Amino acid sequence: MRAAHARDPTMTAFPGISPAVSAELASVIDGLFAIGPAEYHGALTGALCRARPSSVDPLALFERHHDQPQARDRATLEALRDVLHQQLATSDGTFAPLLPDDDAALTERAQALGEWCEGFLYGLAQGGALDLKAASEDVREVVDDLAQFTRAAFDDGSDQEIEETAYAELVEYVRVGAQLVFIELSPRQDATRH
Repeated sequence: MRAAHARDPTMTAFPGISPAVSAELASVIDGLFAIGPAEYHGALTGALCRARPSSVDPLALFERHHDQPQARDRATLEALRDVLHQQLATSDGTFAPLLPDDDAALTERAQALGEWCEGFLYGLAQGGALDLKAASEDVREVVDDLAQFTRAAFDDGSDQEIEETAYAELVEYVRVGAQLVFIELSPRQDATRH
């Protein structure tokens, strides 16, 4: 885990959540964890790909700075978990990785994309042993690609337009890939318990 860092003022609002609630979420994440909102959002997304929302404790994903979060902190993070699950479960295009606004420097956005992917893989691993051999070739490819994206970087000296296009394509791939992983690996709500 990285050292705690201050809230990135260029971070977009949490997809599907009002700006005011997004600011509260970012504040809660920054206050409780030694990671930023992009990595946390990725981890929560990955965890939801392997477990029912009620089984994902959003306060237990990462080690906290302090052991006694406020009741409203738990409620805020559980609300994010539930909205995120709903976005993943629908195909209406509302799901998107939490990344800085396009106004931020491309290097910052690329770093946040790498952090989101790192968080996603971490969250995916929280569901216990993951047998990728049993997953489809598409899911195996997405997981492998996301591992590669954790090292995402762009050269400031390159053609800015080409780099922006490449970044946008990576973000779209990550968005669609995360939903593909969710569709294939998430437990079905109607599945019977053994």
